[in-house]
Amino acid sequence: MHKDIWQGLNKQNSIVEKLRYMHSVMQLHMPYLSRVAVALYDESTDLLKTYAYSSSKASPLTNYQAKLSDCFSLVEIAKSQQPRLVQDLTEYADSDHQHTQTILNAGYMSSYTLPMFWEGILIGFVFFNAEEKDAFQEAALHELDAIAHMITLVIYNEISSIKTLTATVKSALQLTHSRDPETGFHLERMSRYARLIAKKISDDFQFDDQFIEHIFLFAPLHDLGKLSIPDNILLKKGPLTEDEKSIMQTHSERGKELIDKLLENYGLTGITHVDMLRNIALYHHESMDGKGYPSNLEGESIPIEARIIAVADIFDALTSHRPYKEAWSNKAAFQKLRNLAGIKLDAACVDALLRSEDEILQIQGQYGENEFG
Repeated sequence: MHKDIWQGLNKQNSIVEKLRYMHSVMQLHMPYLSRVAVALYDESTDLLKTYAYSSSKASPLTNYQAKLSDCFSLVEIAKSQQPRLVQDLTEYADSDHQHTQTILNAGYMSSYTLPMFWEGILIGFVFFNAEEKDAFQEAALHELDAIAHMITLVIYNEISSIKTLTATVKSALQLTHSRDPETGFHLERMSRYARLIAKKISDDFQFDDQFIEHIFLFAPLHDLGKLSIPDNILLKKGPLTEDEKSIMQTHSERGKELIDKLLENYGLTGITHVDMLRNIALYHHESMDGKGYPSNLEGESIPIEARIIAVADIFDALTSHRPYKEAWSNKAAFQKLRNLAGIKLDAACVDALLRSEDEILQIQGQYGENEFG
């Protein structure tokens, strides 16, 4: 009796779980297939970033990124929209690219690489690797083509759902509070600062590529609850009264409630790392000394994603112009973060941002403010 060996794919939740299941099915008749990996492409920055992999051993490339324009062979694949087969990777032994040398040093001898396109837009690449030369034969390539398109669909479905949710929230924030002092490029900058921090502390906290990417994707939703705050409080130029502070502080809990409603309405309750999104909205104003809100969490009881967002958000607030303040210099903002480290902010997260000055300047250059914010 025929059995559908792919049926089990529907029972896998995360991208990594789905990728591992696909890999296990393929290995039934392609035992030489030792690694399947995905890298995502960000057109706005030209960055290609490792995202997910399936392998019997640790991936040689994690938390890695490079400019696509610096990867000649991948540029050619993207331009032609056709796959590339390399049956002997030692041909690239003289390459000065870190990712090429890392793959070789990990023992992979052949590869089959396909670009991931959706509606004509490059979203990344799928890599199939084997530990022996001449591993990929013509019959297998046709199946791998189909698998790569399946992987593209799975990844696009999740990423596009999150981006649609994020875009909807951004539009709602801008329409509801068009004079909000945190419009402009605030969300673009702080989400990228958050990703910088996550990457720098990834080894200590054992973050995988998906965790880091979801920090970046979810960061713009941290202040969703501000939709519920009246304009006379949200936009007030002077200090808030105690009663007004109490109302303002409700935005954390209301943000979490709104996220739950949005996830239900969009049918997205099953997206990967959904609890991370809830934690970011609810706990990004908690304080390491236990004097934050809404739950007075202390130290490591605060979810790490919320601690990351807190540092990124405060740094951008300090270095941005507001109707009630001028923008601080990076140097002054760095000193303020040092003063808050271990008291209000997570010291490891602060240190990670302080070690990212060059990247911060690049972000500020690309998403700089003008007279409109």
